[in-house]
Amino acid sequence: MTERPSLRERRRQETRTAISWAAIRLAVERGLAHVTIEDIATEAGVSPRTVNNYFSSKAEAIAARHHDRAQGIADLLRARPAGEPLWEAVTEAALARFEADRAESTPDPLWTQGVQLMTAEPALQGEFQKANVAAEIALAQAIADRTGTDAEHDLYPVLVATAAGGAIRAAMAHWMRADPPVSFSSVLRAAFGAVTVDLP
Repeated sequence: MTERPSLRERRRQETRTAISWAAIRLAVERGLAHVTIEDIATEAGVSPRTVNNYFSSKAEAIAARHHDRAQGIADLLRARPAGEPLWEAVTEAALARFEADRAESTPDPLWTQGVQLMTAEPALQGEFQKANVAAEIALAQAIADRTGTDAEHDLYPVLVATAAGGAIRAAMAHWMRADPPVSFSSVLRAAFGAVTVDLP
């Protein structure tokens, strides 16, 4: 069972989330090169010093949303019913976490276009890669806790976490290309379902 965070920890996480979302919104609207730390601070309602205390760069602030969402999936997985089949539990945990970010709604085409441009920024590629690695480590540990395996020495939890991470990334890529736009939740559910279908 995951311990409930303290009030101070919750407030720190709220500030971190607000800064990350501010960075994402501005980067989508203007392009990463046209966003400053001062802009992010103003958008988030904090000081530039606070932004720098939480993140070392604009790119890290943007990628933090992905990292934090992944940690949330791991936490939600730990809270799923013990008797639930593992892949079903992973699927529902992922859907719940993305739906908390309103991923069930159909996105604005201009927003998805902005996200495509933002994620193509070379400055963001390294941060997203680091976030992906951290995400799969966190999920593998949650899977190991659930299955009584060892995330450092057993293949199984790492394999399942990698499959889940791949499904999420494939769903994200498909969602950004979808025409007409569709909800991310619907694409993500289809991606997780496809993993369990026998390959030809």
